Amino acid sequence: MSTVLEAQQVRKRYQLGDHGVDALAGVDFSVGQGEFVAIMGPSGSGKSTLLHLLGGLDKPSEGEVVLAGNRLSELNDQAATLARRHHVGFVFQFFNLLPTLTARENILLPLMIDGKDVSGYEDRLQKLLDLVGLGDRQNHKPDQLSGGEQQRVAIARALITEPELVLADEPTGNLDSKTGRAIMQLLRRSCDEFGQTIVVVTHDPQASVFADRVVFLRDGSIVRDLLLSGQEPFANRLKMVMEEMEKLAE
Repeated sequence: MSTVLEAQQVRKRYQLGDHGVDALAGVDFSVGQGEFVAIMGPSGSGKSTLLHLLGGLDKPSEGEVVLAGNRLSELNDQAATLARRHHVGFVFQFFNLLPTLTARENILLPLMIDGKDVSGYEDRLQKLLDLVGLGDRQNHKPDQLSGGEQQRVAIARALITEPELVLADEPTGNLDSKTGRAIMQLLRRSCDEFGQTIVVVTHDPQASVFADRVVFLRDGSIVRDLLLSGQEPFANRLKMVMEEMEKLAE
């Protein structure tokens, strides 16, 4: 399995007055092609900070992030923007859809921004609309869609460019439990059917058990990397995750 993403002794320090605070304290982390990884930890553990560094949205104070073979520290701002655009799809908690565009247009937006001829992506678009179950809603605007439907649009938008990596920051955090589970099942399908590599930050144990691995952060450090078997019943995987979370709280 080839490595799509790697963090090498990544640190992130914020200066608060005369004092420095380490949000991340030397994280080593890698994700292989086709893996589905969840990142968990208590509030303030560094989960979202790590995700932003992995996606090149922020720069580490020390260490290196290697994304699809690109050492991000060696890229200028323009090159880093292109690396994100070409190699990463992002899914956020609050959907971030443009209200004046239809679902179809929102999905195609990354291609238009990149100057691509969207007519050449019709087959890909139709496959994604089938995957997310929005074929009959593709001409609706965001205010005509439910929260779950909007998140499905956001997932299809993240996948349209066939990125090496999808990064999702609390993708179920703004949804009810039933809809959130459906969104995680959708991400699982994109991993299994498209071979998509996915990293999800979540506070929800039930969301995390859809992953192949759950990485636990505490005080800016990885304290456990838990391997989950898809052959295990959902309840057993959830129990394993809950036990690890209880240890974190001790």
